[in-house]
Amino acid sequence: MRNASTATATTGIADGKTPYRGRFAPSPTGPLHFGSLVAAVASYAQALHSAGEWLVRIEDIDPTREAPGAADSILRTLDAHGFRYPEPLYQSSRLETYDAVIERLLTDHQAYPCSCSRRELRNSARSGRAGIIYPGHCRNGADTRKRPATAVRLRTDGANVSFVDALQGPQYCDVEKEIGDFLLRRGDGFVAYQLAVAFDDAEQQISEVVRGTDLLDSTFMQSLVLEKLGLTPPAYAHFPVVLGADNHKLSKQTGAPEVDNNSPNINLLRALSFLLQEPPEALLTAPVARIWEWTTEHWDITRLEGVQSRSERSIMVQ
Repeated sequence: MRNASTATATTGIADGKTPYRGRFAPSPTGPLHFGSLVAAVASYAQALHSAGEWLVRIEDIDPTREAPGAADSILRTLDAHGFRYPEPLYQSSRLETYDAVIERLLTDHQAYPCSCSRRELRNSARSGRAGIIYPGHCRNGADTRKRPATAVRLRTDGANVSFVDALQGPQYCDVEKEIGDFLLRRGDGFVAYQLAVAFDDAEQQISEVVRGTDLLDSTFMQSLVLEKLGLTPPAYAHFPVVLGADNHKLSKQTGAPEVDNNSPNINLLRALSFLLQEPPEALLTAPVARIWEWTTEHWDITRLEGVQSRSERSIMVQ
């Protein structure tokens, strides 16, 4: 223990019968910023309040985006803020497992090889709710005369996905029409995010995924992957994404500043305030462990029902 076709999911509120298991799954593209700390706090608080487990998964499957030392930096920040969790799972250690899952989907004709280039897709595809909608060029066989079919796509023929999000309510997507056949393996040979995340959530027996509303559309794809594999999706609770002063989502790509590990109390209370939990100012001078005790007792995720985004400027704790 460290210190510091039709797929349907159910509501994310823990029922008190199934053992609760949550997770935080950052990509090591840089140090944690405030938006990612909020994600860690929300998922950890839900696990604490549900008397459950909380796992950390480092999603390091794209070395082209990984920043040197970022994974260790993320874990140091979690430790400095009092998160407690078992040894993290590194997705880079599971590449053979993902390959085997993809081969299974290919064998079952649930997926197919694709040789399309990004340029071809830009010129022929239309835009959907999760990016471009694949036009289906390789569904009946990839054209390998120009390039090898190194990518793999999931068949979405007639697939609909619905689930009841604990915070955002009923969700529905006609995946074939609104998203299209999405990648399981990219053209550069790397496993795609949707496959790795979905399979790991199932294999780690995650009972509820608590994450930002920016990942709502990913939920449809991940749920469909699990349905194709005969696995049950976890429950979902998508909390409001953090917007910066420019009213855009905080991200490493837009230069969001690194969390200051020397100010854990301030950071945690700012996160809890953003999440509408109204922490008392007296916790600013309390030990970090006391902040988590208070959070375990008072956490109420339902305060976030229907809220899709909030600006960091709305936070009252300074």
